[in-house]
Amino acid sequence: MIHVAILGAGIGREHLAAFRALKDRFTVRAIVDQDLARVEEIRQAGDGFLALTEIDDALADPQVQVVDICLPPHLHAAVTQRALAAGKHVICEKPLATSLADVDEIRLAAMRADRKVYPVFQYRWGPSLAQLRHLMASGLTGQLQLAALETHWSRGADYYAVPWRGTWAGECGGGVLGHAIHNHDLLTHIAGDIACLSALTTTRVNEIETEDCASISFAMTSGALATSSITLGAAGDETRLRFVFEHLTATSGTAPYAPGAQPWTFTARIPEAQRQLDAALSNTPREPTGFEGFFAHIALDLAGRENRAVTFEDGAASVALVTAIYHSARTGRQVKLPLDPSHELYNGWLP
Repeated sequence: MIHVAILGAGIGREHLAAFRALKDRFTVRAIVDQDLARVEEIRQAGDGFLALTEIDDALADPQVQVVDICLPPHLHAAVTQRALAAGKHVICEKPLATSLADVDEIRLAAMRADRKVYPVFQYRWGPSLAQLRHLMASGLTGQLQLAALETHWSRGADYYAVPWRGTWAGECGGGVLGHAIHNHDLLTHIAGDIACLSALTTTRVNEIETEDCASISFAMTSGALATSSITLGAAGDETRLRFVFEHLTATSGTAPYAPGAQPWTFTARIPEAQRQLDAALSNTPREPTGFEGFFAHIALDLAGRENRAVTFEDGAASVALVTAIYHSARTGRQVKLPLDPSHELYNGWLP
């Protein structure tokens, strides 16, 4: 049984629901929030967690093995390092950090503490993503040729009424960082590493400091190409993903926050191959969706069993990608990956 302290009762309530679904592997020991009323709002009959206002109280608890950070982005790196210093494993909501320098500091802290850091990318789990991975592993997709990502969501005055949102100091980024980051992780999860990118960003929808629209072009190390279209000014919240492979095209639905949970279409390029494709799809191993799948694989990893847990280096690559996007958008230049400590935004992209 893994004992967890959740820091933050906002997105933390969704984490709590997943931990409840995995009660044979996780126990939530404490939830920390400056507003204890928010903690009590999410308490259900049978929940035995402590309601705390101080992070240090959770870090000092010897029963807590894992600290789950669900705080505003500007706090992630510092609190992660505090938790590691206290001897805890860490789960950290996106982004892991807001600079490559902080990523390197966290890497060293994790090594010194001999503890794991798991960046949160729960979009990887769901029946349709499991189907796509199964087709790829079965050799039925062939090489990826092109991918197209659409993160078309609606954010208005109610969203930005939270004081830290829409600011560089608090949210640390806009559509690129806080909204499309999961879809960009899915791109690299399916398509592999990015060789270079070119990006445009702008603020057109809301009176905020950060960007709310972006258009990005990627070249993958495999030779495949990809595009990402981002806006926070759509009529509703929709995510659409399309992966065009050598032998088939995979297209998501429009579910915004869990694209793998909704059925996808998998269409063979040669119609005669559709029957084989459908047979393979029917044999896809089942897996849980979203946070439940994400946490289940952390439990496997902590137990030393075979797993697909998101790794620290996955989070590090995500921070490097955000850095490259902002650098390209500000300079008008194509940016090659990977980045190294000599990069001019190594210490962060905040203006």
